Amino acid sequence: METRRKFVQKGLLGIAAAGLAGRAFGSTKPEHGKDSSVAKGVNFDLAIAGYSFVKFGLDDSLAMMKRMDVRYLCIKDFHLPLTATDAEIAAFHKKLADSGVTGYAVGPIYMAKSKDEIDRGFEYAKRVGVKLVVGIPSRENLPYISEKVKEYDMQYAIHNHGPEDKLYPNATTVFEAVKNLDERMGLCFDMGHNARDGHDSIKDVERYHQRIFDIHLKNVTSPTADGKTCELGRGVIDIPRFVKTLSKVGYQGKCSLEFEKDMSDPLAGLAESKGYFQGVVDSLS
Repeated sequence: METRRKFVQKGLLGIAAAGLAGRAFGSTKPEHGKDSSVAKGVNFDLAIAGYSFVKFGLDDSLAMMKRMDVRYLCIKDFHLPLTATDAEIAAFHKKLADSGVTGYAVGPIYMAKSKDEIDRGFEYAKRVGVKLVVGIPSRENLPYISEKVKEYDMQYAIHNHGPEDKLYPNATTVFEAVKNLDERMGLCFDMGHNARDGHDSIKDVERYHQRIFDIHLKNVTSPTADGKTCELGRGVIDIPRFVKTLSKVGYQGKCSLEFEKDMSDPLAGLAESKGYFQGVVDSLS
């Protein structure tokens, strides 16, 4: 197996080459006629979680995505408010399209206070034109959300936030909360926060993959509450093994980089993480 340094070097070289990002990683069509058991059935795309750009306006965020050649964005409400008009939503999508970016989901949206918040969140997603809502609901409203996913025919992915989150600290708590509800209710799996809560993120992908609709792709410095987000190739989660597991279970959602380090200047860390991930995928394929 190649060393982590080689993965990073290979991935960073990939950033400079046209068309490496934004495609379906591990294409099902083998290159140069060579078969690859790792690549078969893999259709997950790299994306950016909007929170990575919390300190930046939309124009600057899209400029960074263009430099990295990443084509998918999970939309946060600081870039497109829940109160946006239809005209504002149309202008937003045009700006994304002009940068070669597609907004594939909205959230995380906090929906813990009332059913009115849930109603607004689903109606917002409908007006934005996406089929995936990343949410943070109260437990008592989960049956109501189950009815909403039927009404709107959308997926609803609950985000786990680590040991500080008393409701959904890890993937297991989310799965246990939704397993008997509509199958369109599942997880936005934050693999870093899951690890910070002492859980094995690779094993949890295997356990819960049928209910994982989105992934916040990150690494952390320690599998404890004190762990911090770091560049993808520098943390405690074995990313090559994680990618192999995604291939094994046939994951077809997005892997959204969420970089919570250097948030006033995230481009270098995001670019390194993107390059590392691309290098891992290319090496395994």
